[in-house]
Amino acid sequence: MELKFKIDQKKVFKVFSGNSGLSPFHPFYCNKKTILRNCGGRLYAHYNGEDINQTYWALRKSAIICDTPERPLEITGPEVIPFLDKIFPRQISKLKIGRGIYVTALTHEGNTFMDGILFRLSEECFWFVQPDGDMHTWLLAHKQNYQIKINEPNSRVLQIQGPNSYKILNQLTEGEIDLKFSYFSAGFFKINSQLVYISRTGWTGELGYEIYTFCKKTNCEKLWSDILEVGKKYGLKISSMQAMNIRRIEAGILDCGSDFNIYDNPYEVGLGNFIELKKKFFIGKDKLVNLSKHKLLFGFISTAIIPKGGFIMHDAKKRSVGMVTTGTYSPQFKSGIGYVKFSKKIEWEGKKFFVKNEENNFYECEIKDLPFFDIGKNLPREILI
Repeated sequence: MELKFKIDQKKVFKVFSGNSGLSPFHPFYCNKKTILRNCGGRLYAHYNGEDINQTYWALRKSAIICDTPERPLEITGPEVIPFLDKIFPRQISKLKIGRGIYVTALTHEGNTFMDGILFRLSEECFWFVQPDGDMHTWLLAHKQNYQIKINEPNSRVLQIQGPNSYKILNQLTEGEIDLKFSYFSAGFFKINSQLVYISRTGWTGELGYEIYTFCKKTNCEKLWSDILEVGKKYGLKISSMQAMNIRRIEAGILDCGSDFNIYDNPYEVGLGNFIELKKKFFIGKDKLVNLSKHKLLFGFISTAIIPKGGFIMHDAKKRSVGMVTTGTYSPQFKSGIGYVKFSKKIEWEGKKFFVKNEENNFYECEIKDLPFFDIGKNLPREILI
C-alpha cells in the first residue's frame, strides 16, 4: 500500500501514530514529497523527496540514517530456548547474551515463512526482529504448554549505515561502542543519558548499526536531535528506504514476501546455509531432509533495462524460464540489476537471457550469483578509522 500525503503532516501523525501506525520519528523528517508504505502494520517513508543517487553514495562513502518499520517481538521465560529451538532451524542454545543471529522460520512443509534477526538480551529473554508479516501470530500458534511469554516491546528502529557509522556511534555512546563491538554484537547503551538497545546489524551490506527505542520511555525527538548533531560532521544524511533497497539488492539480501514466500524452500532461494539439519527437531525438518539442495534464485544485470518485480525472464527462444522478484538501478554498476527466480533446476549462472517488460519488449541480461560484489561480506565486518 502506498500513500501520498499532501496535507498537514502533523495532523496525519496524530491519526496514524502508535504501534501500528507512523513512527514517532516521522514528524522530524517528513515533507510534502513523502510517500508512505505499509510493512507489517507499520507505515514508513518509502521515499522522502531526497536525491536517491546522493543518499546512495552517502551510504557508500559516509553514512545515512533511516527510520525503519522493523518490529521486535520479545520472547521470555524458563522454556524459551526449547521453544525457539522448535521454531528456528539453528542452535539457539549456542547464542550468547549480547549477540544476534540471522534466522529463518519454516512452515510445516519446510518452506520459508519468515526471516529476521534473533537477539539474546539475557538468559531467558530474546528479541526476534521481524520484517513484513505476522510472526506474533505464528509464535502464539505454537506456544502450546511452553512456559514462555510473547510480548511486543513497541520498540521503533533507526538504522545508521555506512563507513562513518562507527565514528557516529562511538561518539554517541561516549566510546562504549568500540572496536570490540563486532558484527552481530548487541547490547544496552546510553545516548546522552537515554537507554537504548544497539546492534551492529543492518539491511545494506555496509558497516552499520541499529538503534532500538523503549516505547514511551524514549524521548524520540531528543534522540533524533542528538544523532543528527553528532552525525553532521561525518556526512550523515537522512534517507528513505530507497537507497537502502538498492544497496541490499547489490548485497544479495533477500526481502521476505517478495524474494521468497511460503512456497519456496530455503535451498531454492539460497538460504540453506542457515539450516542446521543436525538439530534433533525443528518445524519443517522432516520435509527438508530429502530435498534437493539446488538453488533457483539468482541475480542478473542489464545495461538495457531497469527491471521490476513481476517481469518475466525468457530464453533465446522466448520461452518463459523464470520471474523477476525485485529490481533497481545500481549506481555501482551503472546498470539495471535484480533477482530472478527460475522455474527449473539447471545451471543458470553466466548464461544470457531476456527480460520482458510491460510493453512486451525483450532486453538482454546476464545471470550472476549473489551478492553482486563484496562476496565475503567484508564491508559490514571491517571498520576503517
